[in-house]
Order: sequence, then structure tokens, then C-alpha cells
Amino acid sequence: MSIYHPDGVGLPLKADPAWKDWSWFPRGGERDFELTKVLDVLEPLRDETTIYSGLSHPAARSVHGHSNADQYLTGAETGGHGVYKNSISVDQVYAAHAGEFTRLSSLVMSTNGGIGGPRGAQTQSFNREGRPIPAMNKPKQIFDMLFVTSGKDAAAKLARSKSALDLLIANTRSLEQQLSKHDQQTLQQYLDAVRDTEIKLTKSQKWIDTPIPKVDTRNLTLDADPKKARLYFETMYELIYLAFLSDSTRVATFQLGRENGEGPHDLLSMAVGLGNAHALTHAVKKPNGWENLGTYNRYQAEEFGRFAQKLKDTLEPDGNGNMLDNTFAMHGSASSSFHLSRNYPIISVGGKNLGFNNGRYLKFGKGNEDNQAGAGIVSDVGWRGKVEAEELPLAQLFVTILQRLGVETESFAGTTGTLNRV
Repeated sequence: MSIYHPDGVGLPLKADPAWKDWSWFPRGGERDFELTKVLDVLEPLRDETTIYSGLSHPAARSVHGHSNADQYLTGAETGGHGVYKNSISVDQVYAAHAGEFTRLSSLVMSTNGGIGGPRGAQTQSFNREGRPIPAMNKPKQIFDMLFVTSGKDAAAKLARSKSALDLLIANTRSLEQQLSKHDQQTLQQYLDAVRDTEIKLTKSQKWIDTPIPKVDTRNLTLDADPKKARLYFETMYELIYLAFLSDSTRVATFQLGRENGEGPHDLLSMAVGLGNAHALTHAVKKPNGWENLGTYNRYQAEEFGRFAQKLKDTLEPDGNGNMLDNTFAMHGSASSSFHLSRNYPIISVGGKNLGFNNGRYLKFGKGNEDNQAGAGIVSDVGWRGKVEAEELPLAQLFVTILQRLGVETESFAGTTGTLNRV
């Protein structure tokens, strides 16, 4: 599972009084690290948590943070302007491996919903052609997809969809010979999307007669919307928990907002009584600026920790530990200090039975062991500056994750090899 939050994190300079409490990264070494007020909400889960520094995607290191969310799970060279092309996201690589065992191959969610636009993604999941997979953002719609649609009505709807799709494919192919080369390329992209729909329909047919799992809905508020910020986030996390508990899917992504603001993602900062979420990164030099940004990041970590604790408190029915032991969950952003596409702030929890050794703060690369390269940036001048530090490709962590989840691969996004010490 991957949770994405926009706008990076607070990284004040050591000379700033705010550094002690409101710098996102911990202080100290691999095992004896000390969490600041930003992440101390994860202290009860310390033994199940790993914090990473010194990782980023090489292709995005010179891209402004407003434009980099699209490549967080893909590692693609999406660039900051011009021609745009993405590639498959790591969650969809695993979904192709494990999706046949569950009703849904993956669960794709975000606060904004849909796909957004190039370099303004509102989804973290991209298919094998690099096209964005639309995210769902309405709790009731997600719940119905997971736990309601079944029986004769579902079978009839499936039959109608299949009939309409067959007709669409036949009519589209008859046009192919009449189109220019450019239009044929556009048509091919369209047919790829149709093929994805065809695959989903075939999968739905396979599961149509399988009873829908019954789940406890007491912790769900299905009419929650961004105006009910805390209830909304608790419900969205609860839906992921119930999807995993019922084994309806084994893959989930949840984007907590789009980069550069706009849309309902401001509910994150609303939940803790702050204003525009994106504006917090621009106001760190104002009174309580670093504290406000840190409080915003702290709330994100708190909700993630609440979800992880629920997984830990749920025993596996086969006696193989708890759900957290068998789940790898990641929380991160493609920016660190003020839209700087370097040193991604990443947390992972769980996965003990998958081979993950937690309770550690892992620093990678060279020249930024104290996380001060790029710290203190408060304007766009800073992100354009040269960062004198070496970082390792985040894709190496993704290869490690995929291998431990049973996917036979040695590379991802053009990067070969795993990440040592993980």
C-alpha cells in the first residue's frame, strides 16, 4: 500500500530554533534515532516502522515539486514541461502479479478523484502503457464497489456492458483504415483503454457468483466529504483496512492531495485548524510557520499510524502473526524542502513476515547525513540551486519491495538492483 502526500515536509536549518521540534527527519543513528514532534505520533509503532532518507528518482531531481507527483510510484522521466510520457507504477506491477487472487486487482483512491492532468496527477496509479488510472474519492462509491454490487442485478449490468463493449470495438476497428497516422495513434491509445475495460469485465465475470464479504461498518461514515475532514480521512483509511481484511484486494494507493493545491486536498490542513495546505510551505518564515507546517505533517503521520495500529491489532486467521506483519505500507512525498525533488521523506510500516527489518532510520547516499542539503529553502530560488549530495534511486527500494512480495524482477524504471540494508 502507498499513501502520497503533496507539498513535501518542513526542513528548517539547524540554526533555526524550529529545527529541534519541527524538522521532519529524526535525529540520531539507525537504531537510536529520536523522533521530533512531527513524527513522534509513531513512537508506539517504533518497532514496526522504518524511516528513509537519501532516496529520490534521478529523472525528477531537477523538476519543480509542483510537477513531480506523477512519477513518485513510476520513476519515469515525466519532466517539468514539454512532451509528457509516463510508465507503469510499482503498485500496478504487483497488482498484475497478485490481482488474480482477489475480486479487485487494486484499489485506487485520492482526495480529488479522477486523474488530473499531466504533471498534475490526482492519482498515483498508472497502467502498463503509463496512462493514469482514475482514482475514487467518494466513500459510498468505494464501499459499494467493494461490498454491495452482486447478484442478478450485477450479472445483468455486466452482460449489458459486455454487449456494448463488443459493439464499440467492432465499430472502432472499422474506422482504423480511414484514419491518418496521428489519428491511428490516438485510436490505439483509446483501444488500449477499451482493452483494460475488457479485462476488468472478464475478471468481474469470474467473481460474479462469489459471495460479497460481510464487514463491520460501525467505523464508516459513508456520507463524509472534505468538509468533514477528520471523518473523511478516518473513513477512507477504514475502507482500505476492510478491503485488506476481506481480501477484496491486496493493493491500494491513496493520494492525499494534488501538488500545487487546488481542490479538496486542503481538508488535510482543515482537519488541524490550519488554512490552505499548499500555502503552509510558503509561510515557514512567518511566526509559527515551521510549527504550522510540522503540525500539518504530524496529522498525516498520525492518521497513517492509526491505520497501521489497526492492522497490528488484527490477528491473521491462520495464526501467522497480525495483518501488519503481512502488509507493507508506505507513506511519502516526492518533495522534501519547499518543492525540492530530492531526499524524499518516506516512512514504511509492517512487512515483518515479508522480510522487512524495522525499528530503524536508514540513511542512504553521501553528503546529506544530517538532512541539511536543501534545508531552510523558502522560495523558488532554492529549488533551482545545486544540491551537493549524492542520493540513491528510489527504484531500488521498489525492486526490493517487489521481490519480497514474490514478483520475479531485477529492475524497475530502468534501475537495476535492490536497496541494501532494507
